Amino acid sequence: MKIETVYASSVAKLDSDVINGGGTDDTSALQTVLDRAKNGDIGIHLIMDGAALVSHLILYSNTTIECLNKSCGFFQKEQTNNSIVTSDNTDSYHLNSKNISLIGGTYNQDGLRQEHESPADTVFAESSRKGNYVGRKVHYTFGMEFYGVENLLIRDITIRNFRTYALALGGFYHVTIDNCWLELPDHIQGSNQDGFHFWGPGRFLTVKNCGGRVGDDFINVGPDERDRVSSISDVLIDGIFLDDADQAIRLLSRDKGKLDRITIRNISGTYRSFGFYIDPWFQDETVGNFGNIFIENVDLSAIKPNYDYRPACLFSIGGNIESLIIKNVRHHNSFDNRQLFEFGVAFYGLPDDDGFQNAFGTKQKIQYLALEDFTSIENSGEPTDTHYIGIYSEIDTLALCNITVIKFQEESNGTFLEFGKHGKVKNLIKENWHLKGIKTEISDTAHSILPDSELDE
Repeated sequence: MKIETVYASSVAKLDSDVINGGGTDDTSALQTVLDRAKNGDIGIHLIMDGAALVSHLILYSNTTIECLNKSCGFFQKEQTNNSIVTSDNTDSYHLNSKNISLIGGTYNQDGLRQEHESPADTVFAESSRKGNYVGRKVHYTFGMEFYGVENLLIRDITIRNFRTYALALGGFYHVTIDNCWLELPDHIQGSNQDGFHFWGPGRFLTVKNCGGRVGDDFINVGPDERDRVSSISDVLIDGIFLDDADQAIRLLSRDKGKLDRITIRNISGTYRSFGFYIDPWFQDETVGNFGNIFIENVDLSAIKPNYDYRPACLFSIGGNIESLIIKNVRHHNSFDNRQLFEFGVAFYGLPDDDGFQNAFGTKQKIQYLALEDFTSIENSGEPTDTHYIGIYSEIDTLALCNITVIKFQEESNGTFLEFGKHGKVKNLIKENWHLKGIKTEISDTAHSILPDSELDE
């Protein structure tokens, strides 16, 4: 296939600025170049050697957009209310778009001057937590969006002031996102300003060396969030740097779709309300379908939360899970006494609420859950009553190994491991604990560690 290389300055004015905007609308000139790849007989390599004011650009198979440096790229025209760039395929179930690359530069959506959503022909999702999306035919204003794409590369770019998700990706095969930064000086509270949001079906996803600030989840992997049946597998997330992000990483399986073979490592920085949450999320009386998940090397500092509809937490875990291993987690001097680990909780529910348990908790099953190499050092000088781990429904095997907690305060009513009234563990593996300054090591007033448990000191 022949690849045609075009410098943007040869066809467009490029008199805008990726931070401040302004200039001539270059959409038509650039889209004319991109349309040359529409029939599939040639590929396009568009080199952005300046900054363009644009509304909405459609990319076809075998297209590369390369920006020469961070001052090159795109500033979106106000009230576009659509993504800056998208694939031409709106069907996320068929891989009709192939070989698309975005390399370098800045994509500024100018989010304060875009609407959160626009009317659409289809409902955004069948139903949602507390019915928020029921019957709402809308489409969110994403920074960029791709559907049904194979071999997608996004590298060395900055997405700035996205109105809702920075990137929405639905239906994919072989995707790499590398060294990308999310800038959000125009944060809008409670406005779905997620970072990278993935829907299934999908396989082979790599996200590495990315960071910045978001107004919701930095990464959400939710295979069947929209259709209840799609799956995502073989995911590597490695090297995420959070800069006062509202939330870190959410893994979602709503119903029959499976999320499997997930590796997440090297997560650091500051977050406000929620670190990791693994959960069905939707109030459908289903428990999801999680396979094998491995999380390693987490060092997140909690700052003042900005959501108050439920308690802040570092890890909130619920759903039907085969195996979850969390390894090498460091915690120090949290803003508050938030619980660090909730196991067996629907994110929207309260742990010991009977209504929540009847709808969710009694159905879920965590087969194997391990927390290894956990370290918490608290020396802020203020007494803290942190309840580190809460168990709120049934776990077959829980392994808690190589635990070090040191609290330097004289007074503390904290508990390391406590059970809610519905919490049960069949096999507890307890190895190499060193706890200092915690009033209660294990609170099990209901005798939730079952008699046949294996308890290894």
